[in-house]
Amino acid sequence: MSWGEAFRSARDSLATRKLRSGLTMLGVMFGVGAVIGMLAIGAGAAAQAHDLIDRLGLRNVLIQSRTMRPDELREARKKSMGLSLRDVQAIEEAVPGVKLVGPRLKIEPWRIQSAGLKTDGTAYGVSPKHPAVLSLSLSDGRFIDERDNREHAQVCVVGAAIRRDLFVLGPALGRRLKVNELWCEVIGVLSASGNAASSGESPAGSLDRAVFMPINTTLRKLERDPLASPLDEVIVRLDEVVDSRQSAAVVKTLLDKLHGGVDDYEIIVPEALLDQSRQTQRLFNIVMGCIAGISLLVGGIGIMNIMLASVLERTREIGVRRAIGAAQGDVVLQFLVEAFTLSVLGGLLGVAIGVVLAKSVAAYAAWPTVVTPVSIIASLGVSVAVGLLSGLYPAVRAARVPPIEALRYD
Repeated sequence: MSWGEAFRSARDSLATRKLRSGLTMLGVMFGVGAVIGMLAIGAGAAAQAHDLIDRLGLRNVLIQSRTMRPDELREARKKSMGLSLRDVQAIEEAVPGVKLVGPRLKIEPWRIQSAGLKTDGTAYGVSPKHPAVLSLSLSDGRFIDERDNREHAQVCVVGAAIRRDLFVLGPALGRRLKVNELWCEVIGVLSASGNAASSGESPAGSLDRAVFMPINTTLRKLERDPLASPLDEVIVRLDEVVDSRQSAAVVKTLLDKLHGGVDDYEIIVPEALLDQSRQTQRLFNIVMGCIAGISLLVGGIGIMNIMLASVLERTREIGVRRAIGAAQGDVVLQFLVEAFTLSVLGGLLGVAIGVVLAKSVAAYAAWPTVVTPVSIIASLGVSVAVGLLSGLYPAVRAARVPPIEALRYD
């Protein structure tokens, strides 16, 4: 029997038993679909995590002010003033391998407005080094410089969405906007990040709704809680040759002394987060692989069951074929091709189900999903392998039926 004849025979056999063939393929379909859908969700989560870590900067160490209860904060301020410009200066002078240190103060504005227009956003007090620390780019104007910071200038740099909301299509440079009760002149506009709806949280989020002002201006001219830390974040950019984990340990030792041992800050090492993300992704892939194996195993059992039933039903047909000269290999090929066809069809339909599932999750849950070619190829490959292995035993059993007994079978 040729391969063409085997496939035509498989097609005719499956077409004769449409309902049973369809039910048999369900196990493979849902197994493959579930695997592709879950791997797409996992890949999307990994991509989002890696994007977040990239924005944080692999050569950065982030020091953030820790949120504390009011009673804890009052007690802490007896020994420590919190993150401050003093810490910035100490890190620049005492920690080896530091290229840049960027202080940041997040302001909680209840109002960002221009003449007659209002918008939502987040305001930050930053140093002139901020663009170098976070690799910011401007579409117009300039960033804050040392003179602005030294003279407590009331100037600002705005994100693309802030510029659009407050100044519409007109020019932004030289115009004024108000952050809370402080009027500032716009001296620069950031390049659009492509996510204007985001909160503007820096560095992890979109900058389209951010307003940057000189750090000294915000500390002196904007009201804030007297117990609050002067800075909410300090970003330390390291040389390429420096180990970020070791530098983080040195920074922690230094800050512990400056803060009197008060644990009012936390240190984040993006490089360590990346390693943890990769380890989590590997674990996720192993778990998904096990689930895939179980799902496809169930589908394989279904294929084996239907093929055994098919052998039993077609025993007399097998005997006739053997009697007129068909070899055992021809019978094995016939039933293996049927099992292969079931698994391939089920796998292809499962791929469609998986893609639809991934797209549905992305659309309705606002969760990024990534359907990779590797997941599709791997799922199809496993489903075909399971189908062939499941069909092998029934095929061999059919081939070993003695022709005389098969002809006598009723």
